[in-house]
Amino acid sequence: MAGRDARDGLKTVPYFLAAAFLIAAPPFLTSYWVGLLTQMIIFAILAMSLDILLGYTGLPSLGHAGIFGVAAYSVAVLSTAYHAGFWVSVACGIAGGTLFSAAFGLLVSHVRDVYFLMITLALGMVLWGVSYRWIPVTGGDNGISGIPRLEAHLGLPVAGAVPLYYVALLVFIACGVLMALFVSSPFGFTLRGIRENESRMKSLGFNTWLHCYVSYVVSGLFASVAGVMWAYYNGFVSPTYLDLTASSELFLMVTLGGPGTLVGPALGAGAIVLLKNVISAYTQRWLLILGSVYIVTILAAPQGLWNLGRRRY
Repeated sequence: MAGRDARDGLKTVPYFLAAAFLIAAPPFLTSYWVGLLTQMIIFAILAMSLDILLGYTGLPSLGHAGIFGVAAYSVAVLSTAYHAGFWVSVACGIAGGTLFSAAFGLLVSHVRDVYFLMITLALGMVLWGVSYRWIPVTGGDNGISGIPRLEAHLGLPVAGAVPLYYVALLVFIACGVLMALFVSSPFGFTLRGIRENESRMKSLGFNTWLHCYVSYVVSGLFASVAGVMWAYYNGFVSPTYLDLTASSELFLMVTLGGPGTLVGPALGAGAIVLLKNVISAYTQRWLLILGSVYIVTILAAPQGLWNLGRRRY
C-alpha cells in the first residue's frame, strides 16, 4: 500500500512542476516568451473545448474555429465601432458564440461520423464567407484592428504582457476546472457511452440527440471564451481565424495531444503553438516539419501523446 501511495505521489509531481512554472516563471521571461505562453493558454482552452466534442462525445467537428471567430469578432466590433465597455464586450462575445453554437447544434446534432464532419465544415465556411464579405462590419480581408488592450479595457492599474498572461491563466484555470467537472459528471459519462455505443445508450432510454446537442453548445461556450481572450490578446481579428486551416489546426492539437483527456489537447495546443512560432523563425518549411511530427506521433501513439502507454477509459 505504501508503495502504491508513493507511485501515486510521483504521478502528481509533473503537475506541480508545471503549475509552479506557469505561476512563477513569467516575470523572469522576455515579453516574447510571455506572449508565447499566453497564446498557448488561449489555444489550450480552445483545444479542450473541442475535446468535449471529439474526445468525449465522438463528434469530429471542422467548424469549431468559426465559433471562436464569432466571439472574437463580437468583441472587436463592440469595442471599436461602438466603444462598449469591457464587461459588455465580454458578455456579448461569449453570448454571441454560444448562441451560434446553439443554432448550429440544431442542424448538426442529428447526424454522425463523416456527415457531422462535413456539415460542421460547411457551417464553418459559411461563417468565414460572411466575415470575408461583410466588409462594413467585419472589415473583410483587412479585418478589425485597434481592439483595446485587455488591461486598459478592464481598468487594471498595470499594463504589459505579464498582467495579460495572468488574466489568461486565471481564465484557463477556471475553464479547465469547469470542463473537468462537466466531463466527470454523470452527464459526461453518458457522453462517453454515446461515443462508444450510441445504439446501446438509446436502448437504455437516454436521449442521445439531446446529450449531443448540449455537448455541442457547452463546447461552443468555452470556444467563445477562448475567442474573447484571443481578441484582447492579439488586438486584431480577421477571417483567417475562421477558415478551414484554423479548424484543421485545432483538430490537430486535439488528436496530437490525446482526445478524451482534456490535459492532452492542452499539451497538444502548446506543442503546436511552440512549433509554429519557433520553427518558423528558422525555416519557411515549418509546415513540413509540423506535418512530419504529426505523422510520427500518429504512427507511434494513435491515441495521442498523453494516452501513450495509458489505457483509455
